[in-house]
Amino acid sequence: MTTPLDDAAQPGTIRRRWLAGLAAACGLGLVGTQVQAHGWRRRHGLDPEEMSRRLDRRIGRLVQDVGGTPEQQARLVAIATAALADLRPLRDQRRQARRDGLDLLAQPVIDRRALEQLRVAQMQAADARSRRTVQAMADAAEVLTPEQRLKVAQRMKLRMERRQRG
Repeated sequence: MTTPLDDAAQPGTIRRRWLAGLAAACGLGLVGTQVQAHGWRRRHGLDPEEMSRRLDRRIGRLVQDVGGTPEQQARLVAIATAALADLRPLRDQRRQARRDGLDLLAQPVIDRRALEQLRVAQMQAADARSRRTVQAMADAAEVLTPEQRLKVAQRMKLRMERRQRG
């Protein structure tokens, strides 16, 4: 009768186990790569119905946590939906600007003036996105009571702390 210690002492057992572990690790790496590429990260945006459903659910959870009303939830959903609709073209512009920048950098001769113009346009677009986001945040804050805003701020602070810890 052989024991596990006897198996470990046999020549080649350690090498086989090491190779089996390496193969398993490589297999998990390949599976993880495929899952990430096909499931966890979306290359294309969510469809409007899915985005609306997620928005309703997230805002509903927030309103419930702070003791809000269905009327507040409806107003917050309307504010967020309008902001997202306004920000969508700016997102598309940002994506196109990235492509344009890569095209400029791939040219045989670097056109510094065109790169600078692109940078200025990107900064203006970023400012427009920032303004619209702050407007939506202020509009949403006005829907909530001061006590509810305090609860939201505390909740967001905890969330930020969790993300910073990793």
